[in-house]
Amino acid sequence: MHALIVVSHPLTHSLTHSVAQAVAHGIQAKGQHSVEVADLTREGFNPVFSAADMAAFTLSAPLPADVLAEQARIARADALVLVFPIYWWTMPGLLKGWIDRVFANGWAYEEGPDGKVAKKLGHLPVHLVALGGADQKTFEKHGYAQSWKTQIAHGIFDYCGAPVATNTTLMLPDMGSPEMCLQRATEIGENIFS
Repeated sequence: MHALIVVSHPLTHSLTHSVAQAVAHGIQAKGQHSVEVADLTREGFNPVFSAADMAAFTLSAPLPADVLAEQARIARADALVLVFPIYWWTMPGLLKGWIDRVFANGWAYEEGPDGKVAKKLGHLPVHLVALGGADQKTFEKHGYAQSWKTQIAHGIFDYCGAPVATNTTLMLPDMGSPEMCLQRATEIGENIFS
């Protein structure tokens, strides 16, 4: 089986990138699974939802070539893993822009003339691995944990029918050390196809 890991962090030597590599190592540990890592920053993905994206959304023009390339990557995957830091209690703008552009009307979901939405990604399990600098108690105290589930797991992926199989927040104060984050990330990877 094949996993696409999408990582969004501007620094390749960051803990976020190390966690993505640990997830990849965990997936490949059994030997029969493959991984592709998409580094949105290094690859220069443009997150700006443009007039061309709006035309594609209204189904009056084809999708831009860079969006088609990302959709092809996802189509080759048996699982999608998003690894990212928590910025302002949500995902980074680069990753959100990737979702805005790639999870397009007609591909990830389809709005019918009757207003009903056909969910088109029921075959794609999604694994969210987010890293945070606050502790889990703070994340829950202010309602951010529930907002996270509502906005990301339900608002994005359920809308497209993609089941969120893992929704993990690795809060560094709770984990105790970067090494513990990496250990947990490897475990996540080991369980993606089990």
